Amino acid sequence: MTERSAQPRVTSAAWFKRAKECLPGGVNSPVRAFHAVGGEPIVIRSGRGALIEDVDGRTYVDFVCSWGPLILGHAHQAVVEAVRQAAERGTTYGALCELEIELAETVTSLYPGLEKVRFVSSGTEATMSAIRLARGVTGRDVIVKFSGCYHGHADHLLVAAGSGLATFGQPDSAGVPESFASQTRILPLDDDEALETLFHQEGDNIAAVIVEPIPANNGLLLQREAFLRKLRNLTQKHGALLLFDEVISGFRVGAGGAAELFGITPDLATFGKVIGGGLPVGGFGGAGTIMDNLAPEGPVYQAGTLSGNPVAMAAGLETLRTLKREQGWQKLETAGKKLETMLAPILEASKTPVQLVRCASVFWLAFQGGAAPRRADAIEPRAAKNYRRFFHLMLENGVYLAPSSYEVGFLSLAHEEKHLQHLCNSISAALDKM
Repeated sequence: MTERSAQPRVTSAAWFKRAKECLPGGVNSPVRAFHAVGGEPIVIRSGRGALIEDVDGRTYVDFVCSWGPLILGHAHQAVVEAVRQAAERGTTYGALCELEIELAETVTSLYPGLEKVRFVSSGTEATMSAIRLARGVTGRDVIVKFSGCYHGHADHLLVAAGSGLATFGQPDSAGVPESFASQTRILPLDDDEALETLFHQEGDNIAAVIVEPIPANNGLLLQREAFLRKLRNLTQKHGALLLFDEVISGFRVGAGGAAELFGITPDLATFGKVIGGGLPVGGFGGAGTIMDNLAPEGPVYQAGTLSGNPVAMAAGLETLRTLKREQGWQKLETAGKKLETMLAPILEASKTPVQLVRCASVFWLAFQGGAAPRRADAIEPRAAKNYRRFFHLMLENGVYLAPSSYEVGFLSLAHEEKHLQHLCNSISAALDKM
């Protein structure tokens, strides 16, 4: 793993040219286009363990891990075998199967307060459905989200914050009606006063508060436990539901996600990524008294042709079983602590302000000094410019990080000490050049 020359990735460029002819922007998810860091994306051919290889034959230590699902690493043997066996029996039935029952039993046994779960095919679908359920259960329309938390691209969640303590949602994307977004209220993270003011004004109209308990889509904005506990208390007081979006943190920061980490049980929780083991899966769940409001038992409709898909269920089930069997969460925490120790002298010596923010196996390199930010508006605006140069220096040195300064990195069980050492050496070299 030595530094490479900055030669053009000819084959990737050719593939990307073809992609732009048939895919909007050449990609199927915007951040993959490298707009935030400049240049053209690498096109991946394969992944195994902690490494990925592009179509030009270059290998990289991968700390994106498909944005979080690959907690065991790429092409983990046990997961691949589980997928193979499931696929040989049939890739989809459109009917109840054993694997979705087993995965549901596993998920509900691990997550605090979870009695029933419904599987869907993406994190966006999970949060969209959970919000509908919350509205149906409470008979209320207003939902509350926080600036800096991303919950997928459902219309009512694609809203941006304006000025003031609490704002009416304004669409953050073309194609979202203002009248629809207006039922969403935006609050800043880590602001007790703004939260209390909103509940004083509109508490009896709020169906649910949705929050990433470990916000990880706009930097890693670690929250105070006291703030999350205030959320729990206010929602209970006013009859609103508390919804933890654990699509990223669920079954990654621990067996019971952020709910276990903070000792706070939400009314509803959404999941994705890890529970699919690298295949498209989402899920949402809560107490039986809430979940039984879903059809066919209750009046809140939700359905999906590929929900509970046996191949995806097999991948997720084997992933969770492997984590339990191999004490995976403990090993990942050990690796995270090791990374902190290894990086500390490098970051301290850097002339470019940068700090490591970490929670379990999720980490973020924040290009700013001072206290680690806990809310979106505390992120240094110049950080993105510094990260652009840093990203490409890391890429040339065989390290694949997220192509955006606002995205986090992930550790997997496939990352060995040599991979962490290569990451640290590459960071040191990149910061020296900057």
